[in-house]
Amino acid sequence: MGVDGGVGATLRTARNRRKIALSEVEAAIKVRIRHLRAIEDEDWEALPGGSYPRGFIRAYAAYLGLDGERLAAEYARQAPSVGREGGPRVEPAQIDGVAERERRRLPRAALTALVVVALVALVVVIGLATGGGGGGSTPVATGGGGGSVSGSAAGGGPVVPRGGGTRGETVVLRLATRAEVWVCVLDARGRALVKGQVLPGGVEEGPFHSGSFTVAFGNGEVAMQVDGKETQIPASASPLGYAIDSGGRLTPLAEAERPTCL
Repeated sequence: MGVDGGVGATLRTARNRRKIALSEVEAAIKVRIRHLRAIEDEDWEALPGGSYPRGFIRAYAAYLGLDGERLAAEYARQAPSVGREGGPRVEPAQIDGVAERERRRLPRAALTALVVVALVALVVVIGLATGGGGGGSTPVATGGGGGSVSGSAAGGGPVVPRGGGTRGETVVLRLATRAEVWVCVLDARGRALVKGQVLPGGVEEGPFHSGSFTVAFGNGEVAMQVDGKETQIPASASPLGYAIDSGGRLTPLAEAERPTCL
């Protein structure tokens, strides 16, 4: 059990004072209830390794209106060996599949890179076959630094570069974390591109391409580019969510409307 005045006792006392159930906290910050209970009990070995416990503690504290940075630092003092080299080993099965998803990210990124290279090569071949822009195809172009590629569309019409006069059908989304933050990203078909993960600071995700997106963040410690343009995300310690339409416009989402990636 957590010691008086420790991280776990501080969080439990604040939660009980507000008469909030652990299930409500789980639904709000998307951290599993058994991890929340382990934090309150200061059972650090029951938590995932690496930076995850600090991210969980920051999100939990922010939800309760407490100083998450101070409590995360207190956790580091209370459990100096957890998640570090030589400390207790946490098996992947204890991390609810987080480690497995991380192992899968590199192959998925490599596959995406191969698909992009193949598409660019196809556009070049089509351009050469039609006389290099003499009449039928629109040359390859990029729009506004967004990284989107335009060329001859499959139906015969040109794909207009993003940021031009008429917008194309694909929105390009990039994310970059400034500090630890929980992230969920869904494409236009509801497929999870970032599956409700706590990402450490300094991580880049994307580019993702879709007709639209819905996104949710555990806090505002993330920069988001839509079609190469920086969006204005408030520096908030509370969860945020947005819908991004086919024109690249952002609409803030209420708590009940935000995706959970569950």
